[in-house]
Amino acid sequence: MRQDVRMGHVVLFHSVYGLRPATLAAADRLRAAGHEVTVPDLYGVPAAGTVEEGFALLGKVGEDAVLDRARAAVASLPPETVLGGFSMGAGVAGAVLADRPDAAGLLLLHGTGGDPATVRPGLPVQLHLAEPDPYEPPEEVDEWRRAMTGAGAALEVHRYPGAGHLFTDPDVADHDPVASVATWAGVLAFLAGR
Repeated sequence: MRQDVRMGHVVLFHSVYGLRPATLAAADRLRAAGHEVTVPDLYGVPAAGTVEEGFALLGKVGEDAVLDRARAAVASLPPETVLGGFSMGAGVAGAVLADRPDAAGLLLLHGTGGDPATVRPGLPVQLHLAEPDPYEPPEEVDEWRRAMTGAGAALEVHRYPGAGHLFTDPDVADHDPVASVATWAGVLAFLAGR
């Protein structure tokens, strides 16, 4: 008899747009692979239609409130939860890592995140990023990569030449179906067994 075994818990923090269908679809994709997934709404209001509206929402809600909501969302999750996020949410996942030293991994989609001072040796970290990315200058990504590796992170970086910033979201102009398929294959491999 086949036994249904959950592979691990993942939290996914949304982008600056807010909680959009693409984030919920990503959670469903990971659930279909056997993971338990939590998708908190860090704004508490409907998602924005444009990136400019998203930044306005972030300004209205406030970065401190966003981080407080993120910390509250993970408070009851297992210590070994994988912390993940999209763009702004990648930064949120990285910030939450400081409070979650036993996290099973850091999954960064469309943005870097994580302070090297909070990285334990061997922490699995996977980054998926457009190349070039308008929000992540190459020199900053290189500096972040050196710092994370120097701190002992087991870092994988996947770059997607010519893709738009939020290339896994089919509802924005940045969407790149080829890069999206490659990203989700990499994410599922990264999460397998965590």
